[in-house]
Amino acid sequence: MMRNFTGMVSSVMSSRNGHTEPPIRDICLVCDQSMALSDLYATMRVCPICRFHYSLTARERIASLADAESFREINRSVSSLDPLSFSSRGSYKQRIFKDQRRTGLTEAVVTGRCSISGSPVMLIALDFGFMGGSMGCVVGEKIALALEQAAKRNLPVIAVITSGGARFQEGVLSLMQMAKTSIAAVQLAKKGLPFIVVLANPATGQAYASFASLADIIVAEPEAIVGFSSVRALQEAADDPLPRSSQTAEAHLRSGLIDGIVDRSKLRTLIAVILDNLGRKYRLTAAEKSPKLAIEPQKTEAWDYVRLARHEDRPTSSDYIRNMFGNFVEIHGDRASEDDESVICGFGQLGGLTVMAVGQERLKDSGKGIPPSGFRKAQRAFDMAEKFSLPIVTLLDSTGPDVSLESEQHGMGGAIATTIARLSGLSTPTIAVVIGEGGSEAALAFGVADRVLMMENAIYSTISPEGAAELIYQDEGRADEVAESLKLTAHDCREYGIVDLLVQEPPGGAHTDHDESARQLRRVLLQEMSEIQSKSARGLLKDRYRKFRNMGEYSSYFRAAINREASALQGFVSSGVRRIARRQHSEQTEPPQSAAMFD
Repeated sequence: MMRNFTGMVSSVMSSRNGHTEPPIRDICLVCDQSMALSDLYATMRVCPICRFHYSLTARERIASLADAESFREINRSVSSLDPLSFSSRGSYKQRIFKDQRRTGLTEAVVTGRCSISGSPVMLIALDFGFMGGSMGCVVGEKIALALEQAAKRNLPVIAVITSGGARFQEGVLSLMQMAKTSIAAVQLAKKGLPFIVVLANPATGQAYASFASLADIIVAEPEAIVGFSSVRALQEAADDPLPRSSQTAEAHLRSGLIDGIVDRSKLRTLIAVILDNLGRKYRLTAAEKSPKLAIEPQKTEAWDYVRLARHEDRPTSSDYIRNMFGNFVEIHGDRASEDDESVICGFGQLGGLTVMAVGQERLKDSGKGIPPSGFRKAQRAFDMAEKFSLPIVTLLDSTGPDVSLESEQHGMGGAIATTIARLSGLSTPTIAVVIGEGGSEAALAFGVADRVLMMENAIYSTISPEGAAELIYQDEGRADEVAESLKLTAHDCREYGIVDLLVQEPPGGAHTDHDESARQLRRVLLQEMSEIQSKSARGLLKDRYRKFRNMGEYSSYFRAAINREASALQGFVSSGVRRIARRQHSEQTEPPQSAAMFD
């Protein structure tokens, strides 16, 4: 159950904004339990019982993240004056000086270089205790300078956001800092450098709506107040009371706006793993060229392959990812409306190489296909892979796109088309693997890759056998009769050039041994990746274009398939002719029978 913490946090934040630091507490404000002997509270300001996250200053943030004695502050002497000579009951200059004396800061942000678990970074930490962490001219300038220096020095950027809104005392100049910091963030992105943002409590207003939302990875602390508008502003504009979970990190995760919620005690480790993954620039090379394993088709009905591909115990994308990728970091959401569960995205290490994995997750007891948000989520992963030059592995296992009015209204057609276009135009190596049911347009949108692999017992079809049977016979029960004609098995797809290589499964199917299935697929992935990584970006794009441009032409695959069909037909006709000839011969040689025999 969501704890009723909003009012309590507001009171703590008010005291911070009123220039009094919150005291070190022995009793938790939320659960009333003792924290006096807790190392977790002493070092991280986190209640060990209910995990409530208390406020930290910018310097405490830096100490919790940076390696010991590694932080070197930059632009510390830059401080605010009063650009507009703002007039109010109290002098703006006096308030600035008062916050400077109380906090020991020159402004509401501290920037500097440091290392996190050995990885050099640029660190930006806003401090809510200094005028609510608002973005005035100096804050915007220091953030922009830090981003620019990071781009110049090829440093990743980590930013911790605790901000409560605009610095209205600086008028429109304060508003312009959103543009200044956003432009600097765009320049950082053009250098292909990682940008990670941590949203703490609160993270609202101009900082959130500018550079903070342009990060590659956005995580938040549990139950942090997050969003453009404050809770108070939303309540004043609403007719009814707001839901208790509104404007929280948890609500933003459900809406696909952030990548995750991370406990403060685990934040440093997560950042270190992300930096380690995105900082790797290795390439795979094969010690020797391994022969391709030829998998002979079994004398099995097509419908049997359908049943194996849909087996309830067959490994899913998450099973393969868990077994094949080390240090996997999952990203969430399409940054627009939803975090679709039917698509899993993230990056991890495959044979020492950092790879972006995008998997279609087969949801049990759900016949729903992939909605537009799932395709947009995949596109976000493709864009990130392109930025960091990460190879991509897509895992295909879905009944197809979601067929509903809601999906149509949210742009299903455009989502499919742009996903195909985005994947086909990437300059990084791509491998697609049909691991289960390759369902129509959903499979294609994730499958326009340099190499298309297919598990031995998987299927790939433009329509489900049930759908085809309904169209042809108006009877879904005859799906097994239609399956053969759809040419949907892995061997059929290989013969027609739809896939490049088949991956062997354990005897009986992938569902009998998940670990062995993942081992077989990992071995083939490493082999294929080592081959395509040797090609230039230009060569990849050229070969990929030719590959799909020639689909459906009268190629050697089609000639071979047609010859087989013709041979089979010729054999059938020949055997029929022989049967007719034998029957005619027997009728001519046998004695005439009496009419009584037919009575």
